[in-house]
Amino acid sequence: MNANRQTSAEPAPTGADFRDLTLDEVEQMVASVGERSYRARQILHWVHARGAESFDEMRDLPAALRNCLKQSFTIGHPVSSFVSRSSDGTRKLLVQLDDGEEIESVIIPTEKRVTLCMSSQVGCAMACEFCATARMGLHRNLTASEMLAQILAARHELAAGEELTNFVFMGMGEPLANYPRLVRTLTIMTSDWGMGISPRRITVSTVGLVPMMERLLSETPVNLAVSLHATTNELRDRLAPINQRYPLEVLLDACRKLPIKRRSRITFEYVMLAGVNDSLADARRLVKLVGPLRAKVNLIFYNPLARSPLRASSRAAVEAFQAILNNGNLTATIRESRGLDIAAACGQLYAEQHNPA
Repeated sequence: MNANRQTSAEPAPTGADFRDLTLDEVEQMVASVGERSYRARQILHWVHARGAESFDEMRDLPAALRNCLKQSFTIGHPVSSFVSRSSDGTRKLLVQLDDGEEIESVIIPTEKRVTLCMSSQVGCAMACEFCATARMGLHRNLTASEMLAQILAARHELAAGEELTNFVFMGMGEPLANYPRLVRTLTIMTSDWGMGISPRRITVSTVGLVPMMERLLSETPVNLAVSLHATTNELRDRLAPINQRYPLEVLLDACRKLPIKRRSRITFEYVMLAGVNDSLADARRLVKLVGPLRAKVNLIFYNPLARSPLRASSRAAVEAFQAILNNGNLTATIRESRGLDIAAACGQLYAEQHNPA
């Protein structure tokens, strides 16, 4: 992705939060009021690097330009309406949006990194059987500024010495179903005029929207994770209904053709469900399916949902499954559940205002 130019992002909404804008758009705006183009980077530096919450803070801008900005734009304030804290250090943020909708994002600290799990939609339309967000259905897509607001809200919750190091679009929603706004967000996150985050530290997870996967990796240098979860079409049709549109053979053929960088790999995510997809036969089929690809597999403990018949595989079953993958020359890691006591673990995000509990 060109650090100075936007690709495949939709036009910014009129009267939008200023954080929705790209460099091109700000340059056009300052030119239209008779200011020189360097002012664009100056304003964007205030917004993204210095975290300005009002145009009045930008004292090195001419007063007339500040007044013009105030008349045309706002700088939204990220609001965490509730923060849940886990015994393992994980924090779940309930972020309230201007229209009253709410989303959840999660700060996940480990020994070597602090990861922010970000949402891309309010709810989700993908209807995956093992995911709480699916129970909400899709309310709407997030704007770029609403996705970026999760980063700002998370930074307000960090402890002294903590810093966000990694960003994963694995929260509420299917990121590739909100593609233009996702790309706008990634542009702002990775550009030198934006947040300056290395794209190597950003991962976008998809349940398998095949047409958008190649487009994402062609237009952005971020990492891709694919939620697989089954080794037969019959089972994947049930667990992830998108498989009825893009069955396994179509999905994996697309993965083979993806423009992956030389030292990069696709991550396949596989939630372990007792008696459903965790047999040794499943493991051997998985080796045959993804072994020929430049890939690694994350084995994920299923995290319980109320009123669901699904159950988590035992650790012994997960480790036996992992051993078969490793013996088949696949890199397979076990992702430990984090934030389970606050319903912040993988598959559990479900905005509180919709939660009967």
